[in-house]
This record gives sequence, structure tokens and C-alpha cells, in this order.
Amino acid sequence: MVKISPSLLAADFGNLRAAVQDLQAAGADWLHWDVMDGCFVPNLTFGAPLIKKLRPNSTLPFDVHLMIKNPASKLQWFADAGADIITVHAEACDDLPAVLAQIRKLGCKAGVSLKPATPPEILAQAADWVDLVLIMTVEPGFGGQAFMPAPLDKIGVLRRLFSGRKVEFEVDGGINPQTAKQAIASGADVLVAGTAVFQNGAYEANIRALRGEGK
Repeated sequence: MVKISPSLLAADFGNLRAAVQDLQAAGADWLHWDVMDGCFVPNLTFGAPLIKKLRPNSTLPFDVHLMIKNPASKLQWFADAGADIITVHAEACDDLPAVLAQIRKLGCKAGVSLKPATPPEILAQAADWVDLVLIMTVEPGFGGQAFMPAPLDKIGVLRRLFSGRKVEFEVDGGINPQTAKQAIASGADVLVAGTAVFQNGAYEANIRALRGEGK
């Protein structure tokens, strides 16, 4: 069954503790933290101190997506904050294999994200270090954008590139019950969703709908 990793970017920032607790109770599999620095992407969100403060409120894996420049210099911060998965952007790394190896050394799963226009072949030299690939189906930086289906084709390309290695594929951007079906059909293992989970406060029903379980 596909995993659902709700993006806290869509939560009420004044009530993040309640959101973290309620999402776990509603059946979320992971919790997704979109960390933006205002440089790599034109938005600024939360950082390691906030994630560390909220870590005791959930036993779910913390899925930390770093949309930042020079991520290698900040990895220790997020590992210390309680991240279970740290995902960096291939476009932000001069030596991607070294960065992924550093993430693993810190005891976290190593993820790499690709913007919509970034070719999947860029990961060829880093294949041995990748635990997760995050396929962006919107331009990173803001929530609520329209879903772009073309990047889903990267999943098939990368499964062949990785030659059967155990790598999870996560899809982020414009995910709702309709686009979730496309992502799952393309081979997604994990779906990141913000608005589609938080709308109307019906977390459990919304998560079930993303899985295609209905009410």
C-alpha cells in the first residue's frame, strides 16, 4: 500500500504540535517537513530547532526535504533534530554521492530530489548511495501548485538505472485523490500531500482517499 507523508507546510503554523499528533492518529505513515531557505527556492519556512521541538510528539518517521543551498553544511542540524530521512536536491549538490554518504553516516536514510526539468540520468553516479528519490511534480518553493504528470516518467527510468536496488520513490506536488492514482500507477511508493490532507480538517478521510480507499 502506498505511504502517505503529509506536508506540514499546509498546516496551521500556530498549531503544529496538534497537527503532528492528529496526523499520526489519522493514519499518516510519515511526516514531511519542507525546509526552505529563501535562496535555493523563493520561500522561507521552518528549520531544525522547530523540527527538534516537535519530534517528541510523534513516533512517525520525520521525512525532511531540504530545499536549501549547500545542504552538506546543515545535515548535522537535521539529524540532531530527529530526522529519519533527509532528502537533498541534486541541483544543490556539487558532490552528490559524498552528501548522500554523509546522510547515511549520520544514521538517516539518504534521499535525493529532482526538480521537474532535471533529467533522471543525473543520479547515475550516485545510485549506490540513494535510499529514496523524491520526484517533484511542481516547481519547489510553494504549496498549492498544479500537478505536472510528465516527471512521473522518471520513476520507470530510475528503477531500470538502479538495477533492482531497494529504493523508494516519493512524489510531491499537486497530489490529490485524482493525481494520486496517476502517481501510484507510475510506481510511486510514497505520496506527499499538503492541501489534500489538511482540507476541511478531515485528516483520516483525506488520507484514505489518497490511498484510494474511499470513505
